[in-house]
Amino acid sequence: MRAAGMLLLALLVGGCASTGQRAPDPRDPLEPVNRAIFSFNDGFDRHFMRPVARGYKSITPDPVEQGVRNFFANLGDVRNLVNDVLQLKPTEALDDFGRLVINTTFGVLGVFDVATDAGIERNDEDFGQTLGYWGVPDGPYVVIPFLGPSSLRDAPSLYVDYRTSPQTYAVDDQALSNSLWALNFVSRRAELLGVSEVLDDVAYDRYQSLRDAWFQRRAFQVSDGATAQAQNEEMLDELDQLDAP
Repeated sequence: MRAAGMLLLALLVGGCASTGQRAPDPRDPLEPVNRAIFSFNDGFDRHFMRPVARGYKSITPDPVEQGVRNFFANLGDVRNLVNDVLQLKPTEALDDFGRLVINTTFGVLGVFDVATDAGIERNDEDFGQTLGYWGVPDGPYVVIPFLGPSSLRDAPSLYVDYRTSPQTYAVDDQALSNSLWALNFVSRRAELLGVSEVLDDVAYDRYQSLRDAWFQRRAFQVSDGATAQAQNEEMLDELDQLDAP
């Protein structure tokens, strides 16, 4: 998963760099409040979500676990398609529309990711990225209870993403709808268990490392990777200067 890979890389860099006291981050004016919410979320994750995710992973066969991820990813392609259109990206919109049609039909409601096997890559878009695409800045960093890192721009966008998810409308039974959302959260948490272990091992300040990684990942997503490419080119330029006689 590209996003998880980028997050893992950012955590490694951020964790290794976080070895001393730093000046207050201007992106995080609410840091005392955010740290308190982070501490609450961290406790909830350690004592509830991680054990549940580990239990889910231990009892669920790998093909079933992959099928669950594929199913929810297929539902997420509706959100991707909506935001492709809002960002005026016709090629990406056609790709995600094609993925929806192929995976929902030949992939049995998305349980099998036939589209990726056919060479149609998934785009990862949400309404926060759409706002960023049109120039809306991140704004202050905020930590949302239970949901984690976000920003003043992205936090309200979560509601838009919720309203554009088929899970919100797919079933009339509220209990079944809630169960689907819970399964989605547990599946996603299980997928990130390895990232959590890396963060625990390398991060001097877990709050700071996660905040920095979140900003790096969002910049990567909003710019469709252009930010990361520019950073890599800048790093290569600096190395060339160091090697120059």
